[in-house]
Amino acid sequence: MTTGGSAPGGRRFVVEADGGSRGNPGPAGYGAVVRDGDTGEVLAEAAEYLGRVTNNVAEYRGLIAGLRAAAAIDPAAAVEVRMDSKLVVEQMSGRWQVRHPDMKPLAAEARTAFLEGQVQYRWVPRKENKHADRLANEAMDAGQAGRAWEPKLPPQASPVTAAMVSVAPVSGPSAEPVPGQPVAEPLPLPQPTVTAPAGWAAPADMGKPTTFVLLRHGETALTPEKRFSGSGGGDPALSERGRWQAERAAAALAAHGTVEAIVSSPLRRCRETAQAVADVLGLEVRVEEALREADFGSFEGLTFAEVKERQPEALDAWLASPRTAPPDGESFVAVGRRVAAARDRLLARYAGRTVLVVSHVTPIKSLVRLALGAPTEALYRMELSAAAVSAVQFYADGNASLRLFNDTSHLR
Repeated sequence: MTTGGSAPGGRRFVVEADGGSRGNPGPAGYGAVVRDGDTGEVLAEAAEYLGRVTNNVAEYRGLIAGLRAAAAIDPAAAVEVRMDSKLVVEQMSGRWQVRHPDMKPLAAEARTAFLEGQVQYRWVPRKENKHADRLANEAMDAGQAGRAWEPKLPPQASPVTAAMVSVAPVSGPSAEPVPGQPVAEPLPLPQPTVTAPAGWAAPADMGKPTTFVLLRHGETALTPEKRFSGSGGGDPALSERGRWQAERAAAALAAHGTVEAIVSSPLRRCRETAQAVADVLGLEVRVEEALREADFGSFEGLTFAEVKERQPEALDAWLASPRTAPPDGESFVAVGRRVAAARDRLLARYAGRTVLVVSHVTPIKSLVRLALGAPTEALYRMELSAAAVSAVQFYADGNASLRLFNDTSHLR
């Protein structure tokens, strides 16, 4: 274990912290655990219902509570913080800027618990942060039921021998507190048995997969009219509805809390959609040129009916074979080749991680087709709505699985 600086012979602590929000923002809570860095013994627990706040605020509040609990035991200790929040870990490590106004005071408060150099941060998968996650969910359950959180002792528990730490309420954004809720006193508990996490980032028997969460961009002015809009006919921005769709998608993705990186097509409508998510998650957007939409050549800007009237033979040939390109455009087979190359680059760069890929109809359907091992003709048999979410997982042995397709529930 790597730790920060402390006085010679000082103690070593591990702080595990987590937070959650059911709705983001919604009813929220945090959980924190302090362990002896050498023995793993639980020294303190803390949990609190926060009312209605965001997931990121709850995670920061859990961090602050864990650090305060550790400092109350030994302010000279070296501390390693372990969290499954990439945002908090990277911001507190100084690698990412703290931009959100709700996060800045919380990050500053967290830095006051110990002297500079005593605390280091490490990201861990969610499955390695089960204890703090359980406490956060217990606090949310209790708060929503109008109760104060209480530690759960196992049957025939041994007398408490570890340090008893009272954690003062953490300042920062909050609302809807439970009236009269007392501050929880941490108790030493054995590691509970927790059901393995489910969802896009759940572990699999074939090893940890690389997950692509595929998000089609929001609407532009051309989308409702169903006009061909590729990479060769201008670069339209999101419409007002498209921006709303991007914001809704961002809130839904933040609620899942599994996205660790964002990659986007270079076209404006995708970059704007990706940035809406990045602003919520505190991530950077990386552009991948090969994720651009197909070039529809002479079809660009026209409706299907207009193409059928003006270029009937070209349209029939394009519909008959994925190897045929529109005049001056790009075939689906050609798009598939560059998308497959982009997939391989992303798999190498983000192995074992969950990546949001913001792109267009043809590249997203191509990634789904490649995951299924389906022929290129399968693209003609898929429908993909604006701002729809899909998800595919790729395993190290070459296998892949489709986990979700064309989900628009966040827009309803």
